[in-house]
Amino acid sequence: MELLDKLQWRYATKAMDPTRKVPQDKLDRIIEAARLAPTSSGLQPYEILIVNNPALRAQIREVAWNQAQVVDASHLLVFAAWDNYTPERINHMFDLTNEVRGFRNEGWEAYRQQLLSTYPGRDAEVNFQHAARQAYIGFGAAVIAAAFEEVDCTPMEGFDPAAVDRILNLGERGLRSAVMLPLGYRKAEQDWLVDLPKVRRPLGQFVSEID
Repeated sequence: MELLDKLQWRYATKAMDPTRKVPQDKLDRIIEAARLAPTSSGLQPYEILIVNNPALRAQIREVAWNQAQVVDASHLLVFAAWDNYTPERINHMFDLTNEVRGFRNEGWEAYRQQLLSTYPGRDAEVNFQHAARQAYIGFGAAVIAAAFEEVDCTPMEGFDPAAVDRILNLGERGLRSAVMLPLGYRKAEQDWLVDLPKVRRPLGQFVSEID
């Protein structure tokens, strides 16, 4: 019930208080929730960039529909997905798994070869879209973790990804921005959404049981 209460409390915050900072321990737990999120084949094909530089955040605001949360938030998280699957990236994650677990598994190694024979040969845009969907899993975990920590956030797709990529030089890192998450604390007196009821479809319109 506690988690559901926190999810009832959260909303897409429209006005954030620039004077309030999210404590480092809360930020760390939100980031860790995203890091622990599941991803397809365990490849974890995305990174989180915490944009602290005020000048960069001001530039991002200009290409994000002038949304003030970009600059007023305590922290701006950019979830950036791999621009493509490469043998090097796939092998790195499989090697890391073997290192952490301390053994090699025949079935696991066969699965490595299956991915190596499939993913790198696909169109790069197909691979990016797949990686971006994995980034959204971590993004969702971060949103839920923020609510649990009673930290406000604004899930944000309203920006020009190509422009953000240029501002943050993501192309040089083989990344493309997928979604952003400003974190901070609501400025209730300036937020028109703060006291409005949460609107979701009734359960009967949202869930179907198939027997």
